[in-house]
Amino acid sequence: MSTTLLPVIQPESVACCTPLTSEAIDAERADDLAKKLKALADPTRLRLVSIVAASEGGEACVCDLIEPVGLSQPTVSHHLKILMEAGFLSRSKRGTWAYYKLVPGALGQLSQLLDVTASR
Repeated sequence: MSTTLLPVIQPESVACCTPLTSEAIDAERADDLAKKLKALADPTRLRLVSIVAASEGGEACVCDLIEPVGLSQPTVSHHLKILMEAGFLSRSKRGTWAYYKLVPGALGQLSQLLDVTASR
């Protein structure tokens, strides 16, 4: 049995990492985006945003949001509070009732943050 040695080929100098072509989000923006995504990452909250958006005038009374999602008023109010804290909804009081409205541009801003190709 004969042994044939193969020539050793030296690899060319290749960078191990691809350089960034656009600016990545910083830690603070990533934290803010994660909070917004977490607020929307719940089926009930997604439905609430959808119901408010589809309501006449783009706003809905809390009393009109309870039956469609099938939860108690305190639970619906809890979900609405999370959506407000995330910046998706605003609230106005009229007597004893609270009305919720989408914050103009809030969902559009989120869409832009998620569109990674927009910055290229």
